[in-house]
Amino acid sequence: QVQLVESGGGLVQAGGSLRLSCAASGIIFSSYHMDWYRQAPGKPREWVAAITSAGITSYSDSVKGRFTISRDNAKNTMHLQMNGLEPEDTAVYYCHAYGIFNYWGQGTQVTVSS
Repeated sequence: QVQLVESGGGLVQAGGSLRLSCAASGIIFSSYHMDWYRQAPGKPREWVAAITSAGITSYSDSVKGRFTISRDNAKNTMHLQMNGLEPEDTAVYYCHAYGIFNYWGQGTQVTVSS
């Protein structure tokens, strides 16, 4: 059974930081490309950042320079370090694994107060 479990969300003031984690099980984690999406209330799901199985990273323009994506294949985990958080970053953040199949986590809420 494949599971992607996000953690690390919470409430933070503008300018603060959070570190999200995604723990994967049931897949050969190292062979999957991974990314983070987010969805704010009333808005479509938005791609945030990606890291390939080879460790190549990419970011949306809205988070570039503030967020850092990383992965630890030995621990089957992925992280998103979020610095300089803004109220516009408020959303549910989802972990996504894509390869032969696609898998989604259940999401973790991030709320940034002004």
